[in-house]
Amino acid sequence: MSESSQRGTLKIFLGYAAGVGKTYQMLDEAHKLKDEGVDIVLGYFEPHGRQDTIAKAQGLEIVPRRQIEYRGAVFGETDVEAILRRRPQVCVIDEFAHTNVPGSERAKRWQDVDVLLDAGINVLTTMNVQHLESLNDQVWQFTGIRVRETIPDWVVKQADEVVMVDLPPQALLNRLMRGVVYTPEKAQQAMENFFKESTLVALRELAIRQTAHEVDVRHPAPDETETAGLGGGDLESQLSPRQRSSDRILILITEDPSSAALIRRGRRVADYLKAECLAVCILRDGSLHHIPPGQREAVEKHMNFAKNLHINPEVLQGEDVAQTLVDFARRHEVTQIFIARPQQKKWPMVFGRGLVERVVRLAHDIQVTIVAERRR
Repeated sequence: MSESSQRGTLKIFLGYAAGVGKTYQMLDEAHKLKDEGVDIVLGYFEPHGRQDTIAKAQGLEIVPRRQIEYRGAVFGETDVEAILRRRPQVCVIDEFAHTNVPGSERAKRWQDVDVLLDAGINVLTTMNVQHLESLNDQVWQFTGIRVRETIPDWVVKQADEVVMVDLPPQALLNRLMRGVVYTPEKAQQAMENFFKESTLVALRELAIRQTAHEVDVRHPAPDETETAGLGGGDLESQLSPRQRSSDRILILITEDPSSAALIRRGRRVADYLKAECLAVCILRDGSLHHIPPGQREAVEKHMNFAKNLHINPEVLQGEDVAQTLVDFARRHEVTQIFIARPQQKKWPMVFGRGLVERVVRLAHDIQVTIVAERRR
């Protein structure tokens, strides 16, 4: 455990769905720490009415939630100030990806946790893999559900330890049918939607891969080797996290909605390659102020999204988008350029397929990855 003068440590219990046992296992560890004489409190935990989880919390000191009124209702959120005053060695905070109710000091619970870590308090927390920002498009593709509460990958990467809490999908479905996870009415609805066995299998596979990646990031092999470039097929099956760190990825941002998926994809590849990630938007006069309001709003939204994922975007001036992009890539020793596959109905030839073909031709010595928009 860290001293109070140092930043606290963060341990994440990672699962792939509600009911696999993340909170239960986290509470089990909390009891073990308490038995060892560690000063530990429950800063926030959400049992969802599960009796075994409620029973597991017995005997642990609980910091009462902060009550916030919003639209005529009262909500309980993590009382960060109370925890800081109590100053335990370890604090248990459930549901890392939670969005705080409007009126809270911070928008996200992971930001609350960051305040505790800065104060030297160690934190145990839980999350599901579908809340990882870079996986948002993949999760939507095979579930049909767009996860709105997400955590930037860099936040999870800063965790000192990530532990996967696993349960076979069939065992989870059995728990669901027995009413252990949700009430019978809600359980039936869940099995018709998110809790289909095929969906759970896919989510579990994502969680296993992500956990392996987190382990590899924290314990790199001594004989790191470089592998070949990207081809078709699944991303994680082609990339090894042990590739060289001199790679540099460049993402082209436009006003097109596909830019969001492109940024997620580029960020995830950069993390697997341990590479620096750059992003640019290329405009004729190099200024966002001289483009139509709708286009400007879309570009600014994508640039802010990139910043949230720790990518520093730049606005470049250039009449020739392809040439400007490739020139920038060469100056910054970029090894991969990420560009969206054009949609002919949306992009004119000068900024669509013609642009992609010109970038590929000009960047003959740079790998160009053309990312298609995911469809269900």
